[in-house]
Amino acid sequence: MILWLAVAEFLCGALMFSYWLGKAARKDLKHVGDGNPGAFNLWRAAGYRWGLAGILLDFLKGYVPLAFLVESGMLGLDYGMTIVAAAPILGHAFSPFLKFKGGKAIAVTFGVWSALTRFEAALVYAVILAVLLAAFSFYKKGKYASREADGLQVVAGMALLSIYLLAAGYSLAIWGVWLVNLLVMAYANRQSIRSFLTGKGGDLPRSGDGVTL
Repeated sequence: MILWLAVAEFLCGALMFSYWLGKAARKDLKHVGDGNPGAFNLWRAAGYRWGLAGILLDFLKGYVPLAFLVESGMLGLDYGMTIVAAAPILGHAFSPFLKFKGGKAIAVTFGVWSALTRFEAALVYAVILAVLLAAFSFYKKGKYASREADGLQVVAGMALLSIYLLAAGYSLAIWGVWLVNLLVMAYANRQSIRSFLTGKGGDLPRSGDGVTL
């Protein structure tokens, strides 16, 4: 049962709504910005309406199926839950519909954590990202951070979420989801993090940019 649920969740997460919406808007997201097939690039290429639609759909694919499984009692607080809950994040990052080159899994991450913790951890993660964004903005004297800094913030924010999980006393199964999520985000943002840490590439002011989804 757990294996089939994990496969279903993986395929659900692999649905690349933002990329397909971009196609509907006659925009190829692979040729926009950093080529990421996510909601931010959709926003940038086709406007905020398309971008918001992409964010919502990516959030819902992480939230709705998992919330149903959790609230119905089909998933317990064991390692089976870890596998199933991590599957949509992995599906988005390694989508078979895009030759296993997916997005950076921000929106689907919020969906998964909203389902697992009834929005609590997702809200904490959002606050952490807001604080990191403010800190980077202060460091840059009010200028927008680079796309590389965005990638670092996303990964650092997930790492810092561990403090909340520890304080709230979440089970090892939840920690398993967190570890997979952190590793996926670190992998998806590896080039941005490397560029930021080495100071090579792209640290230019932007207008209206945010984290890549």
